[in-house]
Amino acid sequence: MKKILQIEGMTCGHCKMKVENTLKAMEGVADVDVDLIDGKAEIELNEYVEDALLEKKILEAGYKITSIKEQ
Repeated sequence: MKKILQIEGMTCGHCKMKVENTLKAMEGVADVDVDLIDGKAEIELNEYVEDALLEKKILEAGYKITSIKEQ
């Protein structure tokens, strides 16, 4: 399963790395690709992860998810 997260507040390479590391540390997340220009993160999941948990972890990292789409 893949999810695409639209994330507000990412502006630099440090932001990108922080979001990637936050998501990669989560159980169930297999891979992460963050795109600063589009303000999104594509995550590949190897098990189900609740949207609310993704939102909580990103908020704790200092950013905000504005939408989540499943693919």
